[in-house]
Amino acid sequence: MKLCTLFVIFISLLFVADPAVSADQYYKCVTDRGTTFSQFPCGGQATQHKIAVSPNVTPANVNHVKALNSLEREQIIRNLNAEIRSVKYKLAILSRDRDRAEYEQLQRLNRLMSDDDKKKLSKEIKKQLKVINKTFAKNTKTTNKQLSALEKKLKRYE
Repeated sequence: MKLCTLFVIFISLLFVADPAVSADQYYKCVTDRGTTFSQFPCGGQATQHKIAVSPNVTPANVNHVKALNSLEREQIIRNLNAEIRSVKYKLAILSRDRDRAEYEQLQRLNRLMSDDDKKKLSKEIKKQLKVINKTFAKNTKTTNKQLSALEKKLKRYE
């Protein structure tokens, strides 16, 4: 009996004396009631696992404000570049619409008609072409202003 008591005391001192050894391991037991985790084996089916601690990846001296400002700056640059692409696309669409309208007006002139009708229609088409070009110039001017403002804004961030 005395030997058994000494053995129990020795085992308990072993676990109490060196908590660092048992602190990085745990036991997983699957029972009828569910899965449990413990510092000690909870049955014959217990599996032992070790806790792996990864080192801190982020250094402590990182300035998070600077990192956030940098990310925000990159996002602003990305958004400005996207908006510039959009405005350039708008310019291409304006140019294509003007070309299509001019073509349609010229097609009206080329249809088979008498010389008198061609003269009348030619005057009307010239007026329409002036209106088309005037509208195109106006739209292009405002879009180019918008584009140059965006490019200036982008240069401030780069």
